[in-house]
Amino acid sequence: MAENENKAYKDFIRTIIDEDLKIGKNDGRVHTRFPPEPNGYLHIGHAKSICLNFGIAEEYGGLCNLRYDDTNPVKEDVEYVDSIKEDVRWLGFDWDDREFYASDYFDKLYDYAVQLIKDGKAYVDDLSQEEIREYRGTLTEPGKESPYRNRTVEENLDLFTRMRDGEFKDGEKVLRAKIDMTSGNINMRDPAVYRIKHASHHRTGDKWCIYPMYDFTHCLSDSIEGITHSICTLEFEDHRPLYDWFLEQLRVHHPQQIEFARLNLSYTIMSKRKLLSLVKEGKVSGWDDPRMPTICGLRRRGYTPESIRGFAERIGVAKRDSVVDIALLEHILRDDLNKRADRVMAVLNPLKVVIENYPEGEVEELNAINNPEDESAGMRKIPFSREIFIERDDFREDPPKKFFRLAPGREVRLKHAYFIKCEDVIKDDNGEIVELRCTYDPATKSGEASDGRKVKGTLHWVSTAHAIDAEVRMYDRLFKTENPGANGDFMDDLNPDSLDVLAGCKVEPKLTHANPGESFQFLRKGYFCVDTDSTPEKLVFNQTVGLRDSWAKIEGKKK
Repeated sequence: MAENENKAYKDFIRTIIDEDLKIGKNDGRVHTRFPPEPNGYLHIGHAKSICLNFGIAEEYGGLCNLRYDDTNPVKEDVEYVDSIKEDVRWLGFDWDDREFYASDYFDKLYDYAVQLIKDGKAYVDDLSQEEIREYRGTLTEPGKESPYRNRTVEENLDLFTRMRDGEFKDGEKVLRAKIDMTSGNINMRDPAVYRIKHASHHRTGDKWCIYPMYDFTHCLSDSIEGITHSICTLEFEDHRPLYDWFLEQLRVHHPQQIEFARLNLSYTIMSKRKLLSLVKEGKVSGWDDPRMPTICGLRRRGYTPESIRGFAERIGVAKRDSVVDIALLEHILRDDLNKRADRVMAVLNPLKVVIENYPEGEVEELNAINNPEDESAGMRKIPFSREIFIERDDFREDPPKKFFRLAPGREVRLKHAYFIKCEDVIKDDNGEIVELRCTYDPATKSGEASDGRKVKGTLHWVSTAHAIDAEVRMYDRLFKTENPGANGDFMDDLNPDSLDVLAGCKVEPKLTHANPGESFQFLRKGYFCVDTDSTPEKLVFNQTVGLRDSWAKIEGKKK
């Protein structure tokens, strides 16, 4: 298509693309890429980039590559490669046959480096990393030229060949671009192009003992693949002059780099390095811990791909960094789950109730709507009997004002069932309440009393004879501060109460055969997802998000 007409609002990236198409730039092509480094699991910040790059390609009838920028074998792993593929597919995107790796281009990148040397634009340096840092200067002081900067082309070619052949140790030599040690942009002060690493690569094995630097590799990989719009986050804006320099010196296809603000989310860290430290130090159970902002963690928690894509669309793209309130993400998730999750009853802290005037041994099948937001979800049958469980918090022996649930002598409605009235409270030797004795009104099966009397409280419940045991994992935010690490070590801001495991929970029999990944709304409790730890012998649920919507309240106050 000549122009993207599907969006009423055009962000600045799409506006640039529209202008490019109007003038026939790139022969009318739109070709983007998502270029992760396989050195960790993707998080929700990467999800924003995935949605943007694949989304733009789809909107403009173009293409989007999945390319791994795998230039550092020490930190990379096939595990991360596989997880990235799974996450991108789960979000609803596909790269077809366009799965590429920077390592696919190692031979060509080596040739490019040789070309720079022959053109007098690169040299082999013997300075140590520490010396290079000292020579580089500061933001206010220019750098100094290396004493090895003026080696001859022949000497540099010889040394670079010997670097490739494994003659030198790690850090003994480095290939640097010859640009400008007085540049106001530190990235332009003779940056490294190749370094020595005697390490096996997950794809090329031991073929190489020198590896290209990220800045050199990234822009040239884009060029090799014919990318038209190289979309990246703002921290690479200062690197753009370097990318341009490499592409111009080598006289190759020159993609247009466009920077946008990365996603910053309150109460969340977006650093793979820091996330990895949480995993290694056992602060979480793994990359897919439901408290983690990783895509696999969010998936295990019960987030839907639709909610994450909706979140990415809602926040849009901007040129300036800002922090998005996590309540917005939860609001969008809640709205999505409300439409798709079946309602069920689950009692997380059970208190036994005996309905004394209900016939012993009798079981009724009561009708319940699965999802009032989705008629196609139909109805289900819920067993009701003389003995049931209710939430312990739904009873008070001495109720405070505005407590409208069950109390001695008080009547409440059971969801989908009858009115019951508390007649007696049974306690153990320690004075703890262990059982309630109640009566029910058979004439209130419809949920209303025939004499018109009203009750203010409605409780969820589960029949004791039919209840299924379950473990429920309740989650709070992983960090207790909005900006973890702002005042020191981010580890100090970990929330010690971010996980509460509830054993002995009771759920209705509908959930007996629930499969990992399935989401439900536990009435009056929130949304929950069957965890991957769940088995037929032991049901395990993760709390996805509560019913309270703080973002809706924020928006309501604004209005």
